[in-house]
Amino acid sequence: MASRGGARPGAGRKPGSNSYGESTVPVRIPRSQVPTIQHWLETLKRPMNSPSLHLPDPKAPPQSWPLFQARIPAGFPSPADDDLDDAIDLNTHLVRHPAATFFLRVQGESMTGAGIQDGDLVIVDRAEEPRAGSVVVAALDGELTLKFLQRDSSTQHVWLESAHPDYPPRAITAETDLVIWGVVTHVVHAF
Repeated sequence: MASRGGARPGAGRKPGSNSYGESTVPVRIPRSQVPTIQHWLETLKRPMNSPSLHLPDPKAPPQSWPLFQARIPAGFPSPADDDLDDAIDLNTHLVRHPAATFFLRVQGESMTGAGIQDGDLVIVDRAEEPRAGSVVVAALDGELTLKFLQRDSSTQHVWLESAHPDYPPRAITAETDLVIWGVVTHVVHAF
C-alpha cells in the first residue's frame, strides 16, 4: 500500500516565485472573501510604485525641533514667550501606528472645503477604524480617491462625499467595489 501525504523533494512553489518576489505563508480565509482579499492585494501593489505614495522609514532616527510653551494667538497680537517648553519629534506626534502608516500627495480639488488642497501631503493610518465622517483613502472600483466616508445609521446606506460642490456624492451599492485603505489623520499643507 502506497503512503499518501508528507513532504516530497522539489514539490510546492519555489521561494520568490510569486509576484511579490518573496516567500509565502499559508493563511485560511473564508471562501467568500477570497476575491476581496485578492483585489485588495492587487490594489495594494499598484500604488507602491507610485511617486505620490511615501512610506515612513522605520529606521530613521528621531529628529526633534523646538516646541515653545506659548501658544500663538490667531486673533490679536500678543508678546512672544521666550520659554522653550520641550522638543517635538514630528514622527511621534504625527504617526500613531508606524507599521500601518503611509503618506500620499493629494491631486485635485474635491476636498478643498475640508482644507485639503491640491499638492498637500496626507498622513494615512490603516490601523484607524473608518467611521462615518472620517476622511478616508478608498479604492473605488479600482481607482484611489480621497473622500469623507458617510453612513446613515438607520438605513446602513454608505456613500463617499467630497468637500466641494462640483463633485457629487458617490453612493456605494452592492455592485460597487470599495476597499478602504486607511483613515487620514493629518494634512501637511504648504503655503
